[in-house]
Amino acid sequence: MSITLYYGSGSPYAWRAQLALEHKALPYERKVLSFSAGDTRKPEYVALNPRHRVPTLVDGDFVLYESNAIAAYLDAAYPGRGAPLFPGDARSQATVWRLMMEVDNYVEKVTDPITEYAFFLKPEQRDPQKLVEARKAATEEFAQMSRYFKGDFLAGPLSAADFSLYPFIAFMYRARVKLPDFDADGLLTPALKAWKARMEALPYFDKTSPPHWKQ
Repeated sequence: MSITLYYGSGSPYAWRAQLALEHKALPYERKVLSFSAGDTRKPEYVALNPRHRVPTLVDGDFVLYESNAIAAYLDAAYPGRGAPLFPGDARSQATVWRLMMEVDNYVEKVTDPITEYAFFLKPEQRDPQKLVEARKAATEEFAQMSRYFKGDFLAGPLSAADFSLYPFIAFMYRARVKLPDFDADGLLTPALKAWKARMEALPYFDKTSPPHWKQ
């Protein structure tokens, strides 16, 4: 077994893949790519991932990109390692998939405007009313996700659904680097704040957390 993960530090999708690999207790080599240096567009990487995005997983002679596909592959290819990413029976596994799709189809759409406002707009380009509207949409969507909890985690046991959601929650707190007064806590329900703390208490969490976020 020789697994290599190509990732970009801070990418929510790459973060998902790292969490999945750690959850499965799989040894792997990490190769960090620089977005600013254009690493994802270099020929040697495009040969692996023609979409020139991260993450990309290389397992022997098998190459796979798209974070949700990577999680599904790891669970199917290594059923005896670590804990399952899609635990339970067919209905439970389908619920995990549904939650992951809701993150990509709904959560990402309401967090993107906040991320853009904080990191990609110059101060003179920012319209405070747009941030108010973005906060409202994010708060409503996070409240919806909170209704799904089955115990400590989204689908009951810790699963790929939790790893799918967490990075987008984390980015709301990261926004305070550019917006010091941004109230990220105010976006979350008490259930989501407690869940966030449980995620950050996972024994492998610090290993996956973007190094530059700790500076």
